[in-house]
Amino acid sequence: MTAPSLRELPLRVLPLPLLRTRRAALGGRGSVHVIERHARVYRHTWMVLVSGVFEPLFYLLSIGVGLGKLVGAVAGPGGHPVAFASFVAPALLATSAMNGAILDSTFNVFFRLKYAKFYDAALATPMRPGDIALGEVGWALIRGGLYAIAFMMVMLAMGLVHSAWAVADVPVALLIGFGSAAAGMTATTFMRSWQHFEYIMLATLPMFLFSATFYPLGVYPRPVQIVVECTPLYQGVALMRGLTLGVVGPGLLWHAAYLALMGLAGLRVAGLRIGRLLLR
Repeated sequence: MTAPSLRELPLRVLPLPLLRTRRAALGGRGSVHVIERHARVYRHTWMVLVSGVFEPLFYLLSIGVGLGKLVGAVAGPGGHPVAFASFVAPALLATSAMNGAILDSTFNVFFRLKYAKFYDAALATPMRPGDIALGEVGWALIRGGLYAIAFMMVMLAMGLVHSAWAVADVPVALLIGFGSAAAGMTATTFMRSWQHFEYIMLATLPMFLFSATFYPLGVYPRPVQIVVECTPLYQGVALMRGLTLGVVGPGLLWHAAYLALMGLAGLRVAGLRIGRLLLR
């Protein structure tokens, strides 16, 4: 009978020096290796990364610019009239951040969890479940950041940026992606088959259509407005639109806090769920 390894011993029976050694071996650096692994994989499928830029761009050109010529001005933050393209552009940036993060943290995570067995292999090393969750969310943020930068360049070229506060749009896009990726990964740990992804679409598509993306919140009756105001995407749209159009106030801090708390909670639960599923 062989002696149990350091990894197999429970924390309560480890002497203090060994306990410190184990905690050092299981440090947070594991998430960096997850990101590095994904970056190496996508070197050979870089077109998948590039393609994510085009969806919000097509929406902007077709709806924001094309339909905008028929719509004219709409009521922006604070009730000030703005051109329809300027109204829609920051909302599409927020939507792109949400969709990209959820896509990466649901479909890809489910495949690695159920079929590729990537997380089983990772947990055979000193890596912790929390490192996996943080690494996956970190990779989703890197992708989302690239899309946000590209889309911001398009907005600048089209004259759709109206305030110096817009320099915060990319960090806000990362914040939206953080909350969405963490929530998406948490939801994925409860899925048992590909058919369950219908619930992801059932949640994201209505948010895309009704979170004041294409028209002001005031067009809804007040009960519907309350429901919309509770959705994550509305927080991102309101925050992004206020910064881009220069309508900045204390209320934007609430939107940022909502997304940050959503991301932290989702990250914590995702790590616990991965540990429960794979370390039983």
